[in-house]
Amino acid sequence: MPDDINQRIARFIEPFRVSPGSSVKLAKDFDPAFKAGIEKKKDGVGLLDDGISLLSEYQQRLAAQATHGVVVVLQALDAAGKDGTIRHVMSGVNPQGVKVESFKIPSASELDQDYLRRYQERLPARGGIGIFNRSHYEEVLVVRVHPENLVAQKLPAASHEHHVWKHRYRAINEWERYLSENGFRVVKLFLNLSKEEQRTRFLRRIDLPEHNWKFSSHDLQERRYWDAYQDAFSEMFTHTSTEWAPWYVIPADRKWFARVAAAAVIAQALIEIDPQYPALGEDAHRDLQLAKSQLEAEAPDGAAPDPFEAAAVPAGAGA
Repeated sequence: MPDDINQRIARFIEPFRVSPGSSVKLAKDFDPAFKAGIEKKKDGVGLLDDGISLLSEYQQRLAAQATHGVVVVLQALDAAGKDGTIRHVMSGVNPQGVKVESFKIPSASELDQDYLRRYQERLPARGGIGIFNRSHYEEVLVVRVHPENLVAQKLPAASHEHHVWKHRYRAINEWERYLSENGFRVVKLFLNLSKEEQRTRFLRRIDLPEHNWKFSSHDLQERRYWDAYQDAFSEMFTHTSTEWAPWYVIPADRKWFARVAAAAVIAQALIEIDPQYPALGEDAHRDLQLAKSQLEAEAPDGAAPDPFEAAAVPAGAGA
């Protein structure tokens, strides 16, 4: 990977990064309409294609090396474009190497367990990319905005004190540190949608028959808690953006730009991991050469013993 491309991606995504240790006010610190100077959608499409190509290349290396894994955490309010972001950004990668996990309301059996367990159980294997469509951060977002969910988790009485969120931030940070130290990169993306853009997208879902299925009255009910969610997001960024797993706040008022930015952040994580195809030892090389000789000996009359090798030799070489 040329250093200039790496540097360009790093510069591009820097405005989205939540600096570890900073105090965040979401509405003040991050603009949902920010476009990083990219004014035309067609220019963004070209950049997205470049990002998809990078992801495809590095995902193959990640799978071949099989020592690291990547966990993409995707959080957003309703209609911010999580599903579309996953569909577009991951369109060029091998489906066998990517698994999307969508977390719904915990079941009765999950409520009998500690709140991180169901997320731990659905981590990707080494060499894979796992996408958490909503994630363990629901435990400091939805549960915080709707405290009745905390009661349903059957915690000891002492756990209902006001320090519960502080304890959860600490536990999440340590869990992500543990993952990082064991070869799993945690990439955290928040699709930042403005309230007006959400209103417009909800109306589009209502007005277009083919999009009616996307709308739920529950989405409208959650919109009433907009300010509470903004506060919860701000607290989450302040307390859980770490050096080993920083948050990236992706401007999402324009879907095409959100996809470009998300692809760039994930690509940068893979570039930093820098996975490599495994190098073969001497015994493996000998086995390859033996297999090559056997296959060349089976070539029919008139056929090149090794057509790939023949195609690689420039015309006239050796004449």
